[in-house]
Amino acid sequence: MLENTENKKIIHIDMDAFYASVEQLDNPELRGKPIAVGGGSERGVVAAASYEARKFGVRSALSGPIAKKNCPQLIFVKPRFERYKEISQKIRAIFYEYTDLVEPLSLDEAYLDVTINKKGNPSASLIAKEIRQRIFDELHLNASAGISNSKFVAKIASDINKPNGQKTILPKEVIPFLEELPIEKFFGIGKVTASKMFNLGIFKGADLKKKSEEFLIANFNKAGKHYYNIVRGIQNSEVKPNRLRKSVAAEHTFIENLTSEIFMFEKLEKISEELERRLNKSKVSGKTVTLKIKYSDFKTQTRSKTLPYFIKEKAIILETVKELLYQEKVMNSVRLLGISVTNLNIHSKKSPEKPINVQLKFEF
Repeated sequence: MLENTENKKIIHIDMDAFYASVEQLDNPELRGKPIAVGGGSERGVVAAASYEARKFGVRSALSGPIAKKNCPQLIFVKPRFERYKEISQKIRAIFYEYTDLVEPLSLDEAYLDVTINKKGNPSASLIAKEIRQRIFDELHLNASAGISNSKFVAKIASDINKPNGQKTILPKEVIPFLEELPIEKFFGIGKVTASKMFNLGIFKGADLKKKSEEFLIANFNKAGKHYYNIVRGIQNSEVKPNRLRKSVAAEHTFIENLTSEIFMFEKLEKISEELERRLNKSKVSGKTVTLKIKYSDFKTQTRSKTLPYFIKEKAIILETVKELLYQEKVMNSVRLLGISVTNLNIHSKKSPEKPINVQLKFEF
């Protein structure tokens, strides 16, 4: 049975251009300038861009050369993930002063359930404003926020007044808001799905709402039921603290394409060494090994094998990957190789008692 979320208070906090903002914070010479965190080489990729760079169409996942073409004065900065993680932990420490129901999505964003919070503040909007102000005062970084009665709507709302702003969608406003929302703005609907929806005459939430559940399932499989529910404001996904890690991976993009399996295996040996280090650092092991191959035409192929026991040792990973590599001939030159380990030995701990849901009327 779907939960009635009318009285839920969910905040989605999203740091503004986080990686780039940290670089500008630590290096005053970069402030006010268009910068990209990542590589500007032929095979480089933008991991994050400052708002000064975004004005020129520089976005994450854009290739370095195209980013430089769009913005000739662009400054590339090497990523420092340990530094980003350090600041992310300080941001989360602020979150936990308000609620223990914090679900991090990445280093720079998280959901907070403040329906019942440690400050006794009945207004989620005021809590979001206070958290954003504290992040600015204590860490000198800007954050945006979305506030609503579900994770789905809060996530969409956090983008509306970016950067350094927030948007509250009241329970009574959710349905009208979703009906007017362009379908490509729905969280989780990417370019391919949006294009398919356009072809079916679905351009806004109102168009989506007119389609039957059967129609949506027929055209989008299991996701169809999800689309049917979300446009009606039905979402029972709770904020889940201590999200379990599902995989550990390592990959590498090469300066020159690889054409020989022998050269590929040499690269995979180094990647498996890095993967072993990450598994040990995370104190996990897994049963399923997956080889990822991205070809020069950007098509991606994965090959997997599940073992009867948990592994984390480089030697076993490499032996499994070798078998996957030679499973079938590589038909094209390769630009990226990656290895991931899933089916990890992590088990969720069930709470001994089911939390009591208290129906309260609060001001947003």
